[in-house]
Amino acid sequence: MAEVVGIAGEQLRQFVARIERLEEEKAALAADIKEVYAEAKGNGFDTKVLRTVIRLRKIDKAERQEMDAILELYLEALGMHEGAVGGEE
Repeated sequence: MAEVVGIAGEQLRQFVARIERLEEEKAALAADIKEVYAEAKGNGFDTKVLRTVIRLRKIDKAERQEMDAILELYLEALGMHEGAVGGEE
């Protein structure tokens, strides 16, 4: 039984070490991304909108079109569609 625990223990240590290394890499990448957003902001770009653009680019075209259609339907139901002035007709 000690042999099984030793083998499993070593494998577990390897998994933990790999996960820790990847977490460090993830933190470094997050810091790099934060710097890029700060640079974009420094150049006059709206980072909130930039984050939305990044999120939307991850969605496939058909899904995005469906979301846009539903959003337009909801806005129209609330009297907020583009033809409305001040959110009311």
